[in-house]
Amino acid sequence: MTALEASGTGKGPVADAKASAAGSTPVTPAQHNARKDNRRKWIEIAIFVGPALLMFLAFVVFPMVMAARYSLYKWDSRQPFELAEFIGLDNYTRALFGGTDPETQEIFWKAYAEPFWNAVGNNAQIIALSMLVQLPIAMLIALVLNRKFPGRSSVRLIIFAPYVLAEVTAGLMWLMLLDPRGPVTQMVQGLGLPTPPQGWLEDPTWGFWTFFFIVSWKYIGLAIILFLAGLAGVPEELQEAASIDGASWWQVQWRINIPLIGPTVRVWAFLSIIGSIQLFDMAWVLNKGGSTNQYATIATLMVDTGTQRNDGGYASALAIIMFIFSMAAALLYLTLVMRRDNAARARKGA
Repeated sequence: MTALEASGTGKGPVADAKASAAGSTPVTPAQHNARKDNRRKWIEIAIFVGPALLMFLAFVVFPMVMAARYSLYKWDSRQPFELAEFIGLDNYTRALFGGTDPETQEIFWKAYAEPFWNAVGNNAQIIALSMLVQLPIAMLIALVLNRKFPGRSSVRLIIFAPYVLAEVTAGLMWLMLLDPRGPVTQMVQGLGLPTPPQGWLEDPTWGFWTFFFIVSWKYIGLAIILFLAGLAGVPEELQEAASIDGASWWQVQWRINIPLIGPTVRVWAFLSIIGSIQLFDMAWVLNKGGSTNQYATIATLMVDTGTQRNDGGYASALAIIMFIFSMAAALLYLTLVMRRDNAARARKGA
């Protein structure tokens, strides 16, 4: 007998297969069920997430990629894109600096950079005023509406109604109200007060403030409803204990309710900042940002450039810049402001 025969190997493929089968670990029913559940889980994810992911890719990612491509060209949007001229980053430098050519920089500054930075300034003003004006007003109204009184539900519905209205409907309504011969002008004149001769929205001084008033009227209802939802989660025992200890109503709000709805306030502020950067509908309906761009935003400037001036390349560059501004603001806010809230949620989840 050879050493190979003694070792039990070398007896042919059938013997090797039997030996391999005998030495392998059999699959248990539990492992089989686990694999089946895992496959079912991924199938469910594909069924429920797949359509939304495809929609996101088709209507968000793909347009952004195409806009980034168009922004590198000088393109008359009335003509096929094949006739566009590649100019690199010139559309971006025109918006930010008026271009890089000293001979044309002054002209390009007035034509491109000045309207752009004016729109950026309007967006920044809306963000700042939202925090300084809308926030305290919405908070005060929410604290009052959080108290029990007859007709509270009806008052909440009335306050939230403007937010439900479509921007076009609300904008056209305010255009009629603020017409130079409209009811608002007649009412102010009836009180003996002066009115802007060019109209409330077209006056260089009153135009922006009138627009901000309309925006606040339209969107402050969302802030109030969010704050009321946050106040509903504050335990009544804390407020009752503070009242028993002699705290006044205002002290209860300032020491208990407002601090406890801090996460809700920060979420609203985040939504308000992003919405202010991307604000378009209301400004466009109200005379496309004003005849002298009194309340023009980056979005209205982008659409006006692409549709009225037919400069598809520059409009695409403005879209990418607005996207970068929104992304940077979101990342900074989530990192610097909402980091503590996110950490607290992670600890609760753990």
